[in-house]
Amino acid sequence: MVLAHGWGMHSGVWEDVVEGLLDHHRITVLDLPGHGYSRLPAAGHTLNHWAADVLAATPAPAAWIGWSLGGLVAQQAALIAPERVSRLVLVNSTPCFVQRPDWPHGVALPVLRRFAEELRQDYRAVLKRFIALEVHGSEHASAQLKQLKAMLFQHGEPDVSVLEDGLAILETSDLRAELARIQCPTLLLMGQRDQLVPAGAGEALLKLLPDARLHVFPRAGHAPFFSHLPEFVAQLGAFLDA
Repeated sequence: MVLAHGWGMHSGVWEDVVEGLLDHHRITVLDLPGHGYSRLPAAGHTLNHWAADVLAATPAPAAWIGWSLGGLVAQQAALIAPERVSRLVLVNSTPCFVQRPDWPHGVALPVLRRFAEELRQDYRAVLKRFIALEVHGSEHASAQLKQLKAMLFQHGEPDVSVLEDGLAILETSDLRAELARIQCPTLLLMGQRDQLVPAGAGEALLKLLPDARLHVFPRAGHAPFFSHLPEFVAQLGAFLDA
C-alpha cells in the first residue's frame, strides 16, 4: 500500500490508519514533494511531475490510497504508470476540484484563489482555516480540528512556494476525460458533509471510472479517517483483501 496525504499536511495524518492495517499489509507512507520531510522538487511543479516523483519513491505494484490532493496525484500516477497501481482508493478526492459549468462537485474558484492570495501574508493562518473547512460538519469536529492543528507542523514548516504549487494543481487539473483509462479496481470513500469535495462527486465518478465502487460515511466531513476510523479501516481492508 502507498498512502498519499492532502494539501498542506504530511504523512503523519495516516498514523491511526496504518496502525489498523499494519498486521496484514506492507505500507509505504510518504510526504508529497516539498511537504513534511520531503525536499523541494528540483524541477517541475506540475501534477505530472509530482506523480512521477512519488512513483520513483514507491514500491510497485501497489494499491494507492490518496486523500484530497494526494488522490489527484494517485489518479495521475495510475494514468502514467498503470502497471504500478494495482488498486486505487480515492479518499474525498476527485479528478476536478474546482466547480465548472458541467461539474458542480467542487470548490468555488474564488474560495481557492482567496487561499492562494493570502498564503504569502500568513500561510500558517491559511492552513488553519483550510483544515477548519476539512472538519466542518463532521461528528466531533472540534476534537478533530484540535488533532489536525496539533500535527500540522510536526514534520516541519512547509515551503510557501510548494503550497502555492499545490493550490495551482488543484485549480487547474481536470482528469475527467482520462478516467476511462484507469482500469484497476477503484474505491471511492466520501464524507456526507464534506465542504470541499461534495459527496455527490462520488456518484458522478461511478459513471466515469470503469471499475469503481462508492462508500459515503454519514455525518463525515473531508477527513473520515479521523471521524470514522474503525469504519474507514474496515472499508479499506475489505477492498484491499477482495
